Amino acid sequence: MKKLLLVSLLVTAAALQAQTTVAPKTKAHVEFLASDRLEGREAGTPSERIAGDYIAAQLARAGAKPLPGHADMFVPFEFTAGSRDGGTRMNGSREGIQALSFSDDAEVSGAVVFAGYGLVVPESQNFGYDSYATLDVKDKIVLVLRYFPEDADQQARAVLARYADLRYKAQAARQRGAKALLVVTGPRSPNAGTLVPMTFDTAIAGSGIPAASITGEVANTLFASSPKPLRDIQQELDSGNPHVAGFELPGVTVNLATSVVRVKQTGRNVIAYLPATTPVAGVEKPWVVIGAHYDHLGRGDKGNSLASKEEVGGIHHGADDNASGTSAVLAMAQSLSTQPRRRNVVLALWSAEEIGLVGSNAFVTAPPVPIDQLAAYFNFDMVGRMQDNKLIVQATGTSPVWTRLLERANVAAGFDLVIQPDPYQPTDVASFNLASVPSLAFTTGAHVDYHKPSDTADKINYEDLDRIVDMAVSLARATEDTDPPPQFTKVDQPTSRGSLAGVRVTTGTIPDYATEVKGLLLSGVTGGGPAEQAGLMKGDVIVEIAGQSIANIYDYTYALELLKVDQPVKVIYMRAGQQRETQLTPGARR
Repeated sequence: MKKLLLVSLLVTAAALQAQTTVAPKTKAHVEFLASDRLEGREAGTPSERIAGDYIAAQLARAGAKPLPGHADMFVPFEFTAGSRDGGTRMNGSREGIQALSFSDDAEVSGAVVFAGYGLVVPESQNFGYDSYATLDVKDKIVLVLRYFPEDADQQARAVLARYADLRYKAQAARQRGAKALLVVTGPRSPNAGTLVPMTFDTAIAGSGIPAASITGEVANTLFASSPKPLRDIQQELDSGNPHVAGFELPGVTVNLATSVVRVKQTGRNVIAYLPATTPVAGVEKPWVVIGAHYDHLGRGDKGNSLASKEEVGGIHHGADDNASGTSAVLAMAQSLSTQPRRRNVVLALWSAEEIGLVGSNAFVTAPPVPIDQLAAYFNFDMVGRMQDNKLIVQATGTSPVWTRLLERANVAAGFDLVIQPDPYQPTDVASFNLASVPSLAFTTGAHVDYHKPSDTADKINYEDLDRIVDMAVSLARATEDTDPPPQFTKVDQPTSRGSLAGVRVTTGTIPDYATEVKGLLLSGVTGGGPAEQAGLMKGDVIVEIAGQSIANIYDYTYALELLKVDQPVKVIYMRAGQQRETQLTPGARR
């Protein structure tokens, strides 16, 4: 009897041990995608292709198939991945000069005016600083220093630094009628005399003006006829005294020819589907989409890294952002493949999310499945670092059914749900909301390793990530069975009126970051926001607001600082090739 009892206890213990050592559904996926081998999965790179191949293989293993009419699971799209100098010259020479990444291509000639640091601080900041206050730069070429005054007090530096971005300096020169902008890194500045690197930013449109960086040696030749050398002039400006004025360089004229080559690359969305297990004839909106982006930052050299000085240039592993979301979708595919499905389930892994939702936007712009046949979209972005059992669910306002379905799905999961109705999020759910698809976005929130090399696989909470997968599978199945399908509701983004402490101006516009166009192309407007009330809509291109010409998102961001809550401004925009204008009344958002 004792032997039988001992054997029974041993068997029970072995069973319990087996239960506690079950491999997580998601761990192997995260560890592969966030490994050094994949070098950060930057869109358009070989590592992105390796990741895409892995994802496609896992989807095929789960029984998923290419979309109808597609030979494989890869849906390519082209995007602008960077820029290089195409042969910029000054006075016929290419020595010591290089275009800035946002320069327009042009050839211009003119007298040169030195405008100090080229800074203009809006009146709304209650800080008087305007490098152009005493200068006439119309039809001239403006030369400015990079950065901002080196010796200004801390408070002044904080204000001036906000407007020291070279795009803002280009806009300020352009608004005042300058033909072109030259930038030099002053002798008292960091990286003295060196050319400005041609970095890439997600606002790929040009600045509306030719712009180039010159070396300290070239600048010294321009200042040869000046009463003082550039070092002494910069020292006077570095005090931060707004009354230190620029001047026209005596007898100096230049011929400037700028050329920028936009570097195009191809990214790949990985898209497959699990066919419904019963006929979909008569089923309203017979498709449900489950998605996550699989790209990340590579080595973080495109300006969107938050790496410390010690981490710069390191592999940005992107374990949580967004190997976790990708792994969740792969695990859901495996689980859903074994269960009945009343609707087809699309499994979509997006690329180029990190440079402006480019992959998901490509899907809704040229949908391989009719958008009006999509019952719902579920997005998973950074779901691997749960804190205090809190699962954040965004975009719940896009359909009245979501609260009920979420509550039911959460009975077994037991998460402390944080419900956020707002669908206007900086993640792929925004693309589907703008296409009027009922959507939900799942996340466990930000953390200290966000956009840093330290976002590694060993920090993922796999037990909770698997719990999210189980809950999401339950929710997806409930959505598949819902008849009629979820009804889309356009969410009005709340704005408050009046000049209240802690608020900022909002126009309710949603920029398109991925399309090259002069002006601000709208990918949409927030429901009930000022832009919608002014009659603006998706596809409009804003070219002027409050008297400020708009060539790109940077111009628009700067112009927002000139606006005041409840004070109408004129907006000039293009729609279907026709120029129009309207009045927009900015609101305030906390």
